[in-house]
Amino acid sequence: MTPAARLLTAIATAAALSAALPSAWAGATLDRIHQTKVMKVATAANWPPQSFLGEDNQLRGFDIDVATEIGRRLGTKVAFVTPEYGIITAGRWANRWDLSVGSMTPTTARARVLDFPAVYYYTPYVFAVHKDAAKTTLSQLNGKKIGVEAGTTSEDYINRRLKIDAADVPAFTYEVEPGEVLTYGDSMGPLDDLRMGNGTRLDATLSALPTVLGAIKAGYPITAVSGKPAYYEPLAIAVDKGDEAFNAELTKAVTDMKADGTLKQLSQKWYGTDLTLIQ
Repeated sequence: MTPAARLLTAIATAAALSAALPSAWAGATLDRIHQTKVMKVATAANWPPQSFLGEDNQLRGFDIDVATEIGRRLGTKVAFVTPEYGIITAGRWANRWDLSVGSMTPTTARARVLDFPAVYYYTPYVFAVHKDAAKTTLSQLNGKKIGVEAGTTSEDYINRRLKIDAADVPAFTYEVEPGEVLTYGDSMGPLDDLRMGNGTRLDATLSALPTVLGAIKAGYPITAVSGKPAYYEPLAIAVDKGDEAFNAELTKAVTDMKADGTLKQLSQKWYGTDLTLIQ
């Protein structure tokens, strides 16, 4: 082989390897799941009815059922992990888990480090007060002490900086100007303080309607403030950046779950209504 021929062969080989690398890297997560037959899912442990520990100390809830069904359709078992929410949204997971099924809103900021293969439901966010303040209106919450979960859309909304960059999300307006905002490590913290009494620690909280209804069902002396929801939040499954093959499989799984009614059935099971569509 002449020097020129050897050079051309080397260039062709390098090009072939270069072309192959992105494809192999793009399917790394999916390949690992198929090999181990275990898909690691990050979620929350204290967010009923999305995800919570049952009496048997096993995770239960809507997100748990959705993740388990996705795993079944991908032919794998599911193992759950419960890292801090801020660690999940920070991305760069380094294979500690494969995806998040934790009712995450696909905002622009998060999309810089995460991919969102599919929105699987929408949830309304409402203000809630202690039952002793049941006749409170939204305008009466102005200047009040309001609690929210840190690092969530409820915190962004109450601070008037919410941006929901997803399709088919209804427009929203800011109806409440708080006097003080208290942040908590999870969604139940504000509700736990609110149950202590009207104005004892909080005057109100802004939370997902299913979470508020779940707390009421559990005996919390609270009630949702009447009126339209503050906003509707699209919730998506999330994965670390770059695995297109895995994204495609997840998109197909969720699309099929919508088409065959599985998602609607799970929503009705846990929420008593179909949250897979904006009402």
